[in-house]
Amino acid sequence: MSEVESPRLTKHHIAVAQNASGRSLNVPIYKISDNLPGPSVYIQSSIHGAEVQGNVVIYHLLQALQHTQIHGEIVLVPNCNPVGTNIKAGEYTMGRFDPVNGTNWNRGYFYDEQQVRDFAASVDEDESPDIIKAEFKKLLLASIKAKLEQPWGLGLAQQLNLTLQKLAVKADIVLDLHNGPVSTRHVYIPEYAKHAAQQFSIPHCIFIPNVFAGALDEACFCTWWSLQDRLRERFERDFDFGVEAFTLEMGSQEVIDFAEGEKDAKGILGYLASKGVLDNKEFQPAKMQRLGVTLANYKTMFTNFGGMVEYCVKPGQKVKQGDVMARVLNIDNLEDEQAVHQVIAPCDLIPMLHFPSASVLSGTQLYKCFTNYVEL
Repeated sequence: MSEVESPRLTKHHIAVAQNASGRSLNVPIYKISDNLPGPSVYIQSSIHGAEVQGNVVIYHLLQALQHTQIHGEIVLVPNCNPVGTNIKAGEYTMGRFDPVNGTNWNRGYFYDEQQVRDFAASVDEDESPDIIKAEFKKLLLASIKAKLEQPWGLGLAQQLNLTLQKLAVKADIVLDLHNGPVSTRHVYIPEYAKHAAQQFSIPHCIFIPNVFAGALDEACFCTWWSLQDRLRERFERDFDFGVEAFTLEMGSQEVIDFAEGEKDAKGILGYLASKGVLDNKEFQPAKMQRLGVTLANYKTMFTNFGGMVEYCVKPGQKVKQGDVMARVLNIDNLEDEQAVHQVIAPCDLIPMLHFPSASVLSGTQLYKCFTNYVEL
């Protein structure tokens, strides 16, 4: 029985980890539905412990959805990584990596390219897309469960990821809410779903290829993208199973802002309305300039100098080639011209985020930037 139950909203908790005392660490699962046909949606936040703004976004989503008719169902999982959230060092949340194994919390999801190929080879030509989709979802769920139960065990991050993926794999739409260190809003969009750029109220879009690097959005979209490609090759016709997955970067980590969270929630509601989940005409994608870049043109800028850094440009600011992006103070040379090194923009660019600290080692990832971007 759910801990909270109404005709539309249910809430229960699942255990995602155990601490050293053997106590379960639980997260709430909110499910809201009007039992009308439509897509299933899964939204989670805070897989990295310091990335907390998504929880405020989910709060605003839940407030709005309780007064909005839903076609399909929406599952909301705030603070999905309570381990990471509670790893503190002084005033900082050190929640990006599993502290025992050093694994990035967002790199342990399941994807098996060979499984996709084998399944595609087993499909009969006269099977309907709905049956293919349902059977493949069952296979994915069984594979994730088997991975969790395998006798050699798994590291904590992968246990957590797979427990969450059992929920996400059932969905047609997956949104993973993140934050950068010091960041402006941007969204990662699979190249096959470029149309979604106009459906999100986010000004900066990164288009990513069908390559799995361990993250939740990749585990979801690579699976279905690859299946569609294999079936297209076999039967020489297009397949579209209607599954989309995105990572939404909603500003800076270690900060929550209720007003900004409400704006981001409205943007997500606009996307859901465009997908037929909501029919409330109040929710529309915002009219704004949108800029896009391929992943190959999303560049990391490193500093060759260690020292104390001043960030001279803000995330989201357009920068011209030759502009000063940062100044690094070398305290071992304060008396001469070697005291300050300038970091110069090598081309026209837009920084999306920068390193959070004013103290940097040489080789630090100082900025991540759009280059060769285009207006969408």
